[in-house]
Amino acid sequence: MSEQKNKLLEVKDLKVSFFTPAGEVKAVGGISYDLDYGEVMGVVGESGSGKSQEAYSIMGLLQSPGKVVGGSITFEGQDVLSFTKDQMTEFRGSKVAMIFQNPMTCLNPVYTIGNQLVEALRAHDKKISKEEAEKRAMEMMEMVGINNVEKRMKQYPHEFSGGMRQRVMIAMGLICHPQLLIADEPTTALDVTIQAQILDLMKDLQKKTKMGIIFITHNLGVVADICDKVSVMYAGRIVEQGPVDDIFYEPAHPYTKGLLRSMPRVDAESYERLIPIEGTPVDMLNPPEGCPFAPRCEHCMKICLKKMPPYVEVGENHRSACWLRVFSVAVVFVLMFWLSDVDADFSRPVCGVSR
Repeated sequence: MSEQKNKLLEVKDLKVSFFTPAGEVKAVGGISYDLDYGEVMGVVGESGSGKSQEAYSIMGLLQSPGKVVGGSITFEGQDVLSFTKDQMTEFRGSKVAMIFQNPMTCLNPVYTIGNQLVEALRAHDKKISKEEAEKRAMEMMEMVGINNVEKRMKQYPHEFSGGMRQRVMIAMGLICHPQLLIADEPTTALDVTIQAQILDLMKDLQKKTKMGIIFITHNLGVVADICDKVSVMYAGRIVEQGPVDDIFYEPAHPYTKGLLRSMPRVDAESYERLIPIEGTPVDMLNPPEGCPFAPRCEHCMKICLKKMPPYVEVGENHRSACWLRVFSVAVVFVLMFWLSDVDADFSRPVCGVSR
């Protein structure tokens, strides 16, 4: 019972499909994970792997023709998928907030920053006065590192730099003190220096507020800097999950290894070249029968093309869905059984004489 109380979010066998004229696109194909209070989980993978769609499912923001077709999403013991429209509106912002990739498409260009922050707060707290909301908005802007807040409150989005607009989006997401923040590639459109500032800001705010964070990105360097654990997605499935150190230093799935090989390293020799993952991503309209990564995998076997691999525990809280791991575990068990049988044979008497 105590373990259940520690779970902020539980996603079980979530399936999301888009029903298009060309057919059903299975964007998310049955993923499961959980998140504790105050925990930061990274979700990594190539574009089109289903990272954003699973986040939109939690927020109830899936656009037509997208639909959750299976599984469950539980937040603090409540079934999110059964929420009414009013319950979902209350859930967004007050319980869960989201930061999007491009703040300029999320901020209204004809309203001041102050008006938008105040509106976001009063939409979820009907009793708060306008004066109190403005005070809270200025406090949040100061918290995210924006100076001269009284002047900034009266400015419009185009008067802010890209980094400052992203700080405003973080302030807007946190203004109602959510317990879970979903950050969908919040640093992708920013230069490296501003990226580092935003990451430092999010780490600092996470420590202060103790909120859980789902950090969606294709940048493994960002994951190493901010996350406690990682889920690696490919073609709508989680192919590997584990603590961040295990994923980086002991990757188990060929796709995870490929992502790491294609990432620049500071300690690499000057003559070393980045190794890309060969092939092209899966056609989600016609996914393969077996492992979706099989057509691109250098270790592909016949069974990989025909059957989906089960998850195998490769360490503490570390699992991978790969037939290589399944067979290696099976070989270990066979060897253990054989050795135990050999030991038993040596203890038996032969022709009445003990060995």
